[in-house]
Amino acid sequence: MSTQFRRSSHLFTSESVTMGHPDKVADQISDAILDSIIKADPLARVACETLVTTGLVVLAGEVTVHNEAAARALEGAEDTARKTIQEIGYNDPTGGFDYRSCAVLRALHAQSADISRGVDKADDDKKEQGAGDQGLMFGYASNETDALMPLPIHLAHRLVEKLAEVRQKGQLKWLRPDGKSQVTVEYKDERPVSVHTVVISTQHDETALDKKKDVVSDKAKREIIEKVIRPVIPKKFWNDEIIFHINPTGKFVIGGPQGDSGLTGRKIIVDSYGGRGAHGGGAFSGKDPSKVDRSACYMGRYIAKNIVAAGIAHSCEVQLAYAIGVANPVSVTVSTEGTSVIPEDQISEMIKEFFPLTPRGIIKHLDLLKPIYKETARHGHFGRIPGKDGSFSWEKTDMAAKLAAAAGIKGK
Repeated sequence: MSTQFRRSSHLFTSESVTMGHPDKVADQISDAILDSIIKADPLARVACETLVTTGLVVLAGEVTVHNEAAARALEGAEDTARKTIQEIGYNDPTGGFDYRSCAVLRALHAQSADISRGVDKADDDKKEQGAGDQGLMFGYASNETDALMPLPIHLAHRLVEKLAEVRQKGQLKWLRPDGKSQVTVEYKDERPVSVHTVVISTQHDETALDKKKDVVSDKAKREIIEKVIRPVIPKKFWNDEIIFHINPTGKFVIGGPQGDSGLTGRKIIVDSYGGRGAHGGGAFSGKDPSKVDRSACYMGRYIAKNIVAAGIAHSCEVQLAYAIGVANPVSVTVSTEGTSVIPEDQISEMIKEFFPLTPRGIIKHLDLLKPIYKETARHGHFGRIPGKDGSFSWEKTDMAAKLAAAAGIKGK
């Protein structure tokens, strides 16, 4: 007989990357192109992947459009890429990667007919839209933050968001777009109690250097702590023992696609929950919502968040699995890490009852046929505030009251 031991304390770490990180540059370009096409043709099929490196952007993938406006948007993919790069902040012709001087190569073609035949619904609307691919998708939520996100990834996202804000407002004029954050949180009895370590590695210009040592100056490090880190860390988690690693290599002038190549879909853990819970392996950016490795992950998050918001569990992970061309999921599985007030198999049945799980049902319920995706490609897909334009609809908790009533929980 084995004995299961519960951890009394542990550390957990998650990271995020800035909007100027090469992989995120690629993600934003892919989603900007998706937005430009889906705005003109909501039923377009888009799977756009981007590669960026020194002086070069490569656009590849499959796109199928149904009207002239969408065709023009597709033809304008190069301009869309350049505008996105400019918006991110790569606007220095001497910096190695610049929106005006980079070459853009396009290799986009129509979606395979063998795939689309199982995805597109029949003209008479009697045939259900099938899943755009097979796979397993996960959604997760935890009540350790108001956003119902795990604290380490939530703080890591807010740090890179703050880096972008102070850079774009000119509050730290030496900041450049590339960078990373990492947050280690101390847990006791599975609840976060303090921030243990914060790592910030941010690209900068020469004015941030201590000229004698050729490393980032102590003054610049203090500015990062006071203007970026301190405003983000909640007071209840702040303490005088926090370990700070600010640009620990000493110097980060060469960055962005000049310093490292970037590729769409290479930051899947950053894009989800920072290593908390499981990940099915699929990426999000550049894919229209017929691809369940995007839309079903959004639905999984929506389900998990509403379950936690209803008070049914402190944390919840939902797995949805699909077969290509088949509408209904082949399995629905719930794990609450032992925190639920009702059995997990009962929660699974409630999910099937209250939430549409077919691709068409997901798209309709979350209103996904809109140009809302570029914003998801920076600062996190989850834990964001739903927008008036329909963005981040999967962050709503509008099903919590119904779930609480079905579970017999009063006051929700």
